[in-house]
Amino acid sequence: MQVKDCMKQNVFSITPETSTAEAAHIFFSRHIGSLPVVDKQGKLIGLLQLRDLLNLVLPDFLNLVNDFDFVHNFGAIENRMPSASELSAPIQGLMHAAISVEADSGLLRAFSILHKHEIHDLPVVDRAGNLVGIVSRVDVGTAFLKNWLPETASE
Repeated sequence: MQVKDCMKQNVFSITPETSTAEAAHIFFSRHIGSLPVVDKQGKLIGLLQLRDLLNLVLPDFLNLVNDFDFVHNFGAIENRMPSASELSAPIQGLMHAAISVEADSGLLRAFSILHKHEIHDLPVVDRAGNLVGIVSRVDVGTAFLKNWLPETASE
């Protein structure tokens, strides 16, 4: 089985000029966790994740404490928002380098890339580097599991 057999083809993407506020709106309205970043020709050039936006408001001490089981509510910190200048800034400064897999790659390759980069969604490109889909850990995992099921149960 190849990545193209289990990827989603209806992909929402943004350009490097998209503002942080616009990206936040897409994450919220589409209920997604990753946004591929493409150039004007549709070539994948980066990846923006929901956590990249959330990191704008997370307090620094979160990286210093290993256990938060004792904290039920962080109070006012949970209502923090980025500044107006951060919201209007293009996501080019927040996005990561392009991480992708080709549509004809095997599932184990896709899962290995997802695992290595600790991401949940992986942009899928054609041989020319154009964005053609996105595949998640769940997409890949369930595609593997489909082969484990008896023929009658998989349909």
